Amino acid sequence: MADRPGRGLVDHLNELRQRLLICLIAVFAGTVIAFIFAEQIFHILMVPAGKVSLVFIDVTEMLGVYMQVSLICGIALAMPVIIYHLIMFVSPGLTSQEKKYVYIVLPWVFVMFVAGVVFSYYILLPPAIQFLINFGAGIASPQIRISNYISLIGRLLLASGLIFEMPVVSTFLARLGIVNWRWMGQQRKWAIIFAFLLGAIITPTIDPVNQTLIALPLIVLYEISIWLARIVAHKRVKNSTTLISE
Repeated sequence: MADRPGRGLVDHLNELRQRLLICLIAVFAGTVIAFIFAEQIFHILMVPAGKVSLVFIDVTEMLGVYMQVSLICGIALAMPVIIYHLIMFVSPGLTSQEKKYVYIVLPWVFVMFVAGVVFSYYILLPPAIQFLINFGAGIASPQIRISNYISLIGRLLLASGLIFEMPVVSTFLARLGIVNWRWMGQQRKWAIIFAFLLGAIITPTIDPVNQTLIALPLIVLYEISIWLARIVAHKRVKNSTTLISE
């Protein structure tokens, strides 16, 4: 009897090791695929730069950028596998209702992340990149290192994708009863301040227009989160009333 918890812990660690190994294999496979199509990926990422020619200075810089882009894309391609094994690993500790919420939310995680990336690529990046490139162009000619450019593009795309997860996360937490729409409504003024602060941190410029391009979607997403949390709360009350009446 005394050694059962030990065997349970060993089984748990073995399962974790197996799932991590599968996730690493998926990331490796995704990285290889991305490396094969790296040139096409670079062409897509360079569109916001316009006609500006990017340069590399160090001998190994271009190889490093290739590996960086391939790894990031590899992780993105492997994300469904990673999330699946994460859910399978923690699922024994979830109730049946919580598992149901997870399966409902999961597709929206991908949809909203892609929506954030698309928004950043088409709306945020073009004016931000052009502002940075053209600022002071009458004094010096821009010679932008490709490693610096890719790092900036990647940071903005990732940040926008994560920001657009706000309604998904708030809805999930509201379903679990962790947050409620009334509390979120009371924090609205702080959310607006935080949105503009985050916009100033994420955007690489001091241009208030570009900062507002980040802040406004954040505010809209926060209002959508309140609305969704309110719908969830009403459903919870309705379901509770139905169970009591039965």
